[in-house]
Amino acid sequence: MLRKILKWTGGIIAVLITGVLIFYFIMHIMVKNSRDKIYNVEVRMFDIPSDSASIAAGAHIYATRGCGDCHGTDLGGKKFLDEGPIGRIYGTNLTRGKGGRPADYTDRDWLLALRHGIRKDGKPLLVMPSYEYYKMTDADLGSLIAYLKSATPRDNETAAPSLGPLGTVLSGIGQIPLIPAEKIDHAWQPGTPIAKGPTAEYGQYLSMSCTGCHKPNLKGGESPIPGGVFVRDITPSGNIGKWSEKEFIAVLRTGNTPDGRSLKNDDMPWQMTSKYSDEELTALYRYLKTL
Repeated sequence: MLRKILKWTGGIIAVLITGVLIFYFIMHIMVKNSRDKIYNVEVRMFDIPSDSASIAAGAHIYATRGCGDCHGTDLGGKKFLDEGPIGRIYGTNLTRGKGGRPADYTDRDWLLALRHGIRKDGKPLLVMPSYEYYKMTDADLGSLIAYLKSATPRDNETAAPSLGPLGTVLSGIGQIPLIPAEKIDHAWQPGTPIAKGPTAEYGQYLSMSCTGCHKPNLKGGESPIPGGVFVRDITPSGNIGKWSEKEFIAVLRTGNTPDGRSLKNDDMPWQMTSKYSDEELTALYRYLKTL
């Protein structure tokens, strides 16, 4: 009887192991195919400025869109994720230094990356949240590119991205936003630019940067970062419905909430939002209140 039980137990374990291996193989093939896909998109070109005012505006955009969290404050690249079973991913060197942008990197290549989430060779970038940037106005995107092109060269060769078994599975089931190009409407065309000002309309434009974590409906949910805390609802059904405009601005400037909590920057990047202008924070608050 015991031998029969052990035989059945061994058979069940073997079936389970086989099932896990088959599932992982399917995930591996799915992720590999997604990473190797070649995108043929039409890049709409426009003139990239080079004047000092545009570069300064681009520096502000870089500081307030979270670019430095992955690429470093000096644009030289940095480690973004290094978790054994999940994988290792670096924000690349964006400068013209060793390990950075090659000499033949063109304005089209910048637009291909930022508007479409695609590399120079047509394959998709990994993790880079281009879906938060592709609807930026030509003026803002041009200023950002102008700033990136003006950066002081830094020598830093970052390692190629690598996914561990868990990272492969999480990517395959959509729990890690690995391929930004899959979330972008590559045929999108900009309409009339929204005028900058403390308005809900301008706040809606700025809220694109919030959608990566707080979801497109800004209702929050599971963190896009493995192991991250649950992302809060930033519509009026969440704290925005309780906070005044002054309180909202104070939270995004200091990381301290009206109810006495201190936000961790890793969970809510208030050190980034603290760099927003009063006009930008006011506009964002007024838009969120309309939802």
